Amino acid sequence: MSRKRKNSSPLALIAAILCVILAVLLVVAAFVLPDLTNDQPTDPTVTTAPSEPSEPSSEPTEPSETTAPTQPPIIKESTATIGATGDILLHQQVIDSGWQNDKGIYDYTYIFKHLVQYVNSVDYAVANMEGTLSGTENGDEYSGWPTFNAPNAIAEAAKNAGFDMLLTANNHAYDKGHHGFHRTQEVISGLGFDHIGTRQEADAKTYLVKDVNGIKIGLSCYTYDTRTWNDEHKISLNGIILSEDNAKLVNTFNEAYLDEFYTKLSGEMDAMKAEGADVIMLFIHWGDEYHTTPNAEQKKIAQGLCDLGVDVIVGGHPHVMQPIEMLESTTDPAHNTLCLYSMGNAVSNITHRDKAPDGTPRPYECEDGLLFNVTFAKYSDGTVIVEKADAVPYYVNRYYSSALERNMFPMVPLVLPEDEWQSAYELSDEMFNNCKKSLARTNAIIAEGLASANEFLAQQQAETEAQLGVVKN
Repeated sequence: MSRKRKNSSPLALIAAILCVILAVLLVVAAFVLPDLTNDQPTDPTVTTAPSEPSEPSSEPTEPSETTAPTQPPIIKESTATIGATGDILLHQQVIDSGWQNDKGIYDYTYIFKHLVQYVNSVDYAVANMEGTLSGTENGDEYSGWPTFNAPNAIAEAAKNAGFDMLLTANNHAYDKGHHGFHRTQEVISGLGFDHIGTRQEADAKTYLVKDVNGIKIGLSCYTYDTRTWNDEHKISLNGIILSEDNAKLVNTFNEAYLDEFYTKLSGEMDAMKAEGADVIMLFIHWGDEYHTTPNAEQKKIAQGLCDLGVDVIVGGHPHVMQPIEMLESTTDPAHNTLCLYSMGNAVSNITHRDKAPDGTPRPYECEDGLLFNVTFAKYSDGTVIVEKADAVPYYVNRYYSSALERNMFPMVPLVLPEDEWQSAYELSDEMFNNCKKSLARTNAIIAEGLASANEFLAQQQAETEAQLGVVKN
């Protein structure tokens, strides 16, 4: 049997509903409403014990400091050594010395054989290619003085010996006219050489900026010219007038127009610096042949180049060595220039046994040469300095080979102890004595200036490093 539900009072029902709603609101408020005693919202999932009252601190509160970022220490990052040697000048007897009858070719490897280790010890090696590589296909013959045309093999031998650049602005660059001028450049470029001083196109750069171990070196090369006045102002080299187009393809200067030279070179230097050049090194063909001291014009021009801001000057053309000197700028007290007035010969047939056209004997110094090495240093803040200079002297040893029935011309470096020369280089007693005399002559010309220059450069380096606060590696 079923029981009937009792009817409830409407007011009681309403009261019950309101109580339920009020209870729900209280619960929601407990979770949602912020704790008005704390600025931070309360995490309902974390029960926090009441905090103990803190003791007042007896230490004064220090204001917070912002630590400035520390600069890395300045260090010497890298060095770059440029080695330069003098005139590669192939007279007829030198040309003949390379003929290999059994092979039917020219080969001049023997000339550089003993110098290879010293060439390869520098970072970038330079030589002066005096004369042309005009070939014979155009009807020319290989020839020495007065118009030089050497076989390609001499450039090949220089490349195999480790040379990286050939200088092509000199007074014999146009000895074989247009053909020889351009073919010379084609041959050496084809062998992978850099070259400066001449170019094939009028819009080509007149200089080179070479990155050597992270140091950018601006390189340029100039030769003196002989100018003639007829109806026009014409450029000539070795008495041969250049065509108007080819005259624009070689870097020349004339002692009568030095302002023109300085303006042109200044523009080059600006262009080199715009390409990031750290230092400027200039090779220049100048001076009086067979004179072991620079003439007044060389001294004047060297000072002008120093005042322009050139860092290193390396000269050639006299066929003998001339001194080394540090020059001080007259326009910038902080600038100095290292100058070697002449490197001497690398290879030639000029010896004391030969005579000038007037019958005067050539000086013994024609048989002496050197690999002149200049080292640059770069620091981590970008500063670059000329750090030091040194030289590898050598003797151009002309001797007669009875086996080959011709004269030979090996370069004999004079760096090893004297008692090792004969065995190392297969020297006769006469050759050995000639080498000793050669070294004495070389020292008489460059030793004092080289020592003085290095003393100055070492002092300059010490001052620079002190100013920079350089940390030694």
